[in-house]
Amino acid sequence: MTEVHIDRNDPVIRSFTKLLDERGIALSDRQLEQFELYYRELVEWNEKMNLTGITEREAVYIKHFYDSLSLAFFQDMSQVESLADIGSGAGFPGIPLKIAFPHLKLTIVDSLNKRIGFLRHLGETLGLADIQLVHGRAEDIARTPEHRDHYDAVTARAVARLAVLNELCLPFVKVNGWFTAMKGAAGEEEVKESTRSIRELGAELAHLHAFQLPMEEGNRYMVVLTKKKSTPKAYPRKAGVPLKAPLS
Repeated sequence: MTEVHIDRNDPVIRSFTKLLDERGIALSDRQLEQFELYYRELVEWNEKMNLTGITEREAVYIKHFYDSLSLAFFQDMSQVESLADIGSGAGFPGIPLKIAFPHLKLTIVDSLNKRIGFLRHLGETLGLADIQLVHGRAEDIARTPEHRDHYDAVTARAVARLAVLNELCLPFVKVNGWFTAMKGAAGEEEVKESTRSIRELGAELAHLHAFQLPMEEGNRYMVVLTKKKSTPKAYPRKAGVPLKAPLS
């Protein structure tokens, strides 16, 4: 891993660690170094390809890193061995969760090969192990035996509305595992329009958590679904169909 010196009195680091401490997440100096390296690589690569519209340092720490880790405020990550992040983009929330919880065996699925290239470089730069990067559409990857009904936990952040996400993500979850969708202010409304997809895909709503991000107004939601039976063979439908004709 590239050497980075961390000053815990740095205002951004101090605020970040304080906010996480309040949620019961303590980070070592090495983990903080990994987050700072992540920030630097994100900004550098963002000049070559569109990874994020957020590049100001404090905003990245709160709106990307802290926001990604917020999943762990509501789910016990010590009980999760395998985690799949679907449509991860620049690595959110999967990479921050992997940094904070190194025991995770992380799989990231993304349809853009350039982003997979960035994530491969990032994993090597941060010295992260047990990361599998899969290039492809979720609808196609979810039909492969090594990924279907396979993961303890699956998550997605800012990918699509819940009725679509359920079809893209639930096929990856093992029976009795969970899928957590990280949603914005419309989360409650999206749950209501997703009852059909939840039922047809063999899941049930376990929790709907509302919370607020520091620096932001308005609610965020964690939608936690528990998978009760294997995904029916009809799902997911062909690539592109869930988005065009959601199960809502």
